[in-house]
Amino acid sequence: MGQPNRPTRVSRRSDFARQARTSVLLCAALLPTACGSDAPADQSVTTTSAPLPSRTTTAAPMAPGTSRASAAPTVDPYAGMPLIDHVEWAETVDGSRLRVYPTTAGRQTTFPGTDERAWREVLTESPDADTPGMRDQFICHWIWARLVEPNKTSWNLEPWRPAVGYQATVDARCNPGGPER
Repeated sequence: MGQPNRPTRVSRRSDFARQARTSVLLCAALLPTACGSDAPADQSVTTTSAPLPSRTTTAAPMAPGTSRASAAPTVDPYAGMPLIDHVEWAETVDGSRLRVYPTTAGRQTTFPGTDERAWREVLTESPDADTPGMRDQFICHWIWARLVEPNKTSWNLEPWRPAVGYQATVDARCNPGGPER
């Protein structure tokens, strides 16, 4: 007869693991000067990594008619809660700066679409923030500053920075056109 039902062995060494390792290395590289950090811009970071050991785990048997995807959360745990506490404009040596102060919910949420919900909150408090490049700076901070500097008091968005597109904004550590002073 055949073998009894055995749990399926699943390799943890997947694309997700490689992406996670790449993200960690990117965050480590961005750490000294990321997203308006006070660290001098000329610091360099050297990172090394050893290959992660392959691991296998045993997946629990699933009931008929269910899937692993159904286990993903489908409800925003911070729905109805503000993601942005407040914003304030300041004048600096370079020009105007909008300081965005996220709430605890805004710092912790990972639910899809909350970046755009938070941006709408910023625009509700300061409609004049809707300028070329400001949204890209905000999304860059929303995604990367929360990883690199999760307790940073505020995120600084500057309308005088060039609008270079999202990827170039990320490449410039959320500060296209030069470091934050």
